Amino acid sequence: MSALQSVSGKNQDAGLKTYDVVVVGAGFGGMYMLHKLRGLGLSVRVYEQGDGVGGTWYWNRYPGARCDVESMQYSYSFSDELQQEWDWSERYAPQPEILKYANHVADRFNLRPDIQFNTRVDQAVFDEDANTWSVVTSDGKTMAATHVVLATGCLSNARMPDIKGLSSFKGQVYHTGHWPHEPVDFTGQRVGVIGTGSSAIQSVPVIAAQASHLTVFQRTANFSIPARNAPLTPEERNAFRSNYPEIRRKAREEMRNGIFQELPDRGALDDGENERRARYETRWERGGLTFTATYNNIALDKAANDTAADFVRDKIAEIVRDPQTAKLLQPNDHPIGSKRICVDTDYYATFNRPNVTLVDIKSGGIEEIRPSAVRAAGKDYEIDALVLATGFDAMTGSVAKIDIVGRNGRTLNQKWAEGPRTYLGLMTEGFPNLFIITGPGSPSVLSNMIVSIEQHVDWITDCVAYMRDRGFDAIEAKKEAEDKWVAHVNEVAYTTLYPQANSWYMGANIPGKPRIFMPYIGGVGAYRQICNDVAAKGYEGFAMVSAEQPQKMAASS
Repeated sequence: MSALQSVSGKNQDAGLKTYDVVVVGAGFGGMYMLHKLRGLGLSVRVYEQGDGVGGTWYWNRYPGARCDVESMQYSYSFSDELQQEWDWSERYAPQPEILKYANHVADRFNLRPDIQFNTRVDQAVFDEDANTWSVVTSDGKTMAATHVVLATGCLSNARMPDIKGLSSFKGQVYHTGHWPHEPVDFTGQRVGVIGTGSSAIQSVPVIAAQASHLTVFQRTANFSIPARNAPLTPEERNAFRSNYPEIRRKAREEMRNGIFQELPDRGALDDGENERRARYETRWERGGLTFTATYNNIALDKAANDTAADFVRDKIAEIVRDPQTAKLLQPNDHPIGSKRICVDTDYYATFNRPNVTLVDIKSGGIEEIRPSAVRAAGKDYEIDALVLATGFDAMTGSVAKIDIVGRNGRTLNQKWAEGPRTYLGLMTEGFPNLFIITGPGSPSVLSNMIVSIEQHVDWITDCVAYMRDRGFDAIEAKKEAEDKWVAHVNEVAYTTLYPQANSWYMGANIPGKPRIFMPYIGGVGAYRQICNDVAAKGYEGFAMVSAEQPQKMAASS
């Protein structure tokens, strides 16, 4: 009898429904986690608060929503048959197509029988005597699980702004991160959009084409690069398919962000002004996130970064005809790329439309929402509908909504009150058998999420198998290892320009949230090697315990 089975038996005696693993969330992380754990023959239950799979792509249905990683790369690699059979229609897949892909995966691998939809996990409490978790769901049921895996996603907790009078608005209010499932038609309406982050940059051109008038309220300008989106040809798809093994290997091992691309061989100041501008022009015409990979030191050296930022600011001035509007749209308070760079289709050109107004709220903010207007800078802007493009409580927000209680009654929210602390972004000390997929302290949002999701799921699966084969019931991150990892994450971050921006990477978009750089910036290849080395050394930095020695930690070394 395995250690997992023996723990299950104890809980069955107590009358609890028991699983080897409970997974929270049925997005791309949760679905692949379920698939892999099934391969170990374990009993798994996935709880999903929505009524369908897809996670981020289930909730974010706003106009113009699409992925900023090219579709042929933003896809699973664990099944070659899946890679070969699925036809992406465009270079950058739109939200409906990504959601269709997620549903295809769920059906192809028969995942739905082990997913319970329309159900939140409200609480998880660790039982130190049994080395199991007691999990309470929103339907009032309680079950036991040896392991809990948080596949809650990094950008899944929509942030509702605290604006005076918001509840008094008489028109429809929409949040880009929680969009209705039925189509929204803004034809003939005066629409206000609050925010100019990625979701606004994607949705503003689409809304502007419908609305009688669109007013965009901007606090902070963002850098955005043209997507140059286009239909994929059969030749382009087949070129990727025939080279998938090497493309995937390079993305995992050689690319800092997990996106296969041409790597630069020089710094921005190694070229003269004319040659440098020509290189930027080539990347601008190519479009996409790889613009900041024109040179190898844009994220590291402010002088190099300035050359790229100035190029984009010049482009904005070329595109936007009104000089005052162009100046407002030119970011000047953070290095380019230190916030996740945006990818757009005609965003800046939209401000040339006669029915679009840009309102600067950087100094005074929005004073008040009135029944039929937004008041800003002492003026009322009449609107019929309001779109909140105010982002997410990123990285930790969805985890914080669950009451997670670890050793000695300490909650995860208490432990993370001054910022999230993890070992490798996978576990946190004091919370045994609790895994996090793409958690803070891992590359996560600084990478192609699918690459990072697959790496984490594979590592967790291997770890659970290791424990089962050796009779261990619990694994926990050691405090010393966690402290060293947190220090390393911060040390690496501050070798770059990223911490200079008040970004959601730092939690800066949430009032009162501690300012700490949450993702690991060392690159997915280096991070993968660190994780592999930890596992190869018997899960160094973790402690394991077996049922036969409940109080004695079998420390890995």
